[in-house]
Amino acid sequence: MTKISRTTKDVASGTAGGIAQVLVGQPLDILKVRLQTAAPGTYKGLGDCASQIVKREGLLGFYKGTLTPLLGVGVCVSIQFGVVEAVKRRFNAENAKVARTDLSKGQLYASGALAGLANSIVAGPVEQIRIRLQTQQTRLYAGPLDCASQIVRQSGPAGLLRGMLPTMLRESQGMGVYFLSYEFLVQRHLAETGKQRADLPSVMAMLFGASAGVALWLSAYPLDVIKSRMQTDAISPSERRYKGFLDCASDIYRSAGPRGFVKGLAPTLVRAPFANAATFVVYEWASRQLEPHVK
Repeated sequence: MTKISRTTKDVASGTAGGIAQVLVGQPLDILKVRLQTAAPGTYKGLGDCASQIVKREGLLGFYKGTLTPLLGVGVCVSIQFGVVEAVKRRFNAENAKVARTDLSKGQLYASGALAGLANSIVAGPVEQIRIRLQTQQTRLYAGPLDCASQIVRQSGPAGLLRGMLPTMLRESQGMGVYFLSYEFLVQRHLAETGKQRADLPSVMAMLFGASAGVALWLSAYPLDVIKSRMQTDAISPSERRYKGFLDCASDIYRSAGPRGFVKGLAPTLVRAPFANAATFVVYEWASRQLEPHVK
């Protein structure tokens, strides 16, 4: 096999992890988005939302818009892991100058936050298209490309960046907590057992990934609600309900109070352990397979 760079290994491993994340978590992500964006009273709760999807759209309704996240999330997660590992290597090089062998919690958080900011450039447009496909009750869009073309046609290329501010805030805060949580748990386990990273058991990667996923959403969920509301607003600027980030947040608070910012949290917290356990197990596995071929 041709030798590859460490960055290529990180990106390829992240792509594999991202695909696993989508396949495992998509049905619950549909429920989260529907609950976040529906008018008050539309659903009585998680179970009612699920039953209405089955009744109106069949079981395949839980996989609406899957093509977009399969392509987009694979790219997004590859960016996350590619950037976070590159920044960690930079911090390690700086630490080596002062004879420090491990990364501080602040460095781990900063690595994740920078990865989140880099990822948000792709995540914003991808998630808007995915969410519009997930929430359509009738066939408004023929697919991802048709959805993107309608957005550009009605609001210009900038329309694809709708909700970018909450996306950037969510990604930086969420990914900072995400990678800090995972790496902290991994490093503690390795220190306690005396094992090397390559010997990390898959079951531990699952548990640590599940914990990191829950920590991510608990730290950044309100921003995700605002993002989803903005990204399902009318495409045409003249018909939009929200003027921007603060206006959307104010409207949520006026109409639903603090509870409005945690709407749809239940399916998210159910989904997070499974989707992120799959992400890290597959990432660690792919990373180990590719490691012998790194230059």
